[in-house]
Amino acid sequence: MKISTKGRYALRLMLDLALHNTGEYVTIKSISARQEISDKYLEQIITQLSRAGYVKSIRGAQGGYRLAKAPEEYTVGMILRLIEGSMAPVSCLEEGADPCSRSSQCATLEVWKELYEAINNVIDNITLADLVDKQNSLTGNDYVI
Repeated sequence: MKISTKGRYALRLMLDLALHNTGEYVTIKSISARQEISDKYLEQIITQLSRAGYVKSIRGAQGGYRLAKAPEEYTVGMILRLIEGSMAPVSCLEEGADPCSRSSQCATLEVWKELYEAINNVIDNITLADLVDKQNSLTGNDYVI
């Protein structure tokens, strides 16, 4: 399994919004400058996040984006699944997949199940608030969430 650039940038975008979670709206241009990501690419990503209700937006000169909920209410898993889809390492574990005719005899299936559980355990137990704390400890900044 490999997380795409879009998935990584979506997580960085959401972290940036969490770091600047003052109730004010943040422009894509300012996020783009801080994250060194094309504003055109961020606009594509923010559209998906907005449609899902993860961010709120306001148009106009004072417009921008902000988190729709508190940073502790978003997990890394929520964000990655929205952008990437399933985190299953093999297609037979994806939701709604037809059972494989070999599953009862497949020794490797247990490996894939354990890997999938491990992935979910990590990404579903790290919140944006956790990432804000980590970012603050790495940079010495003290952003308030």
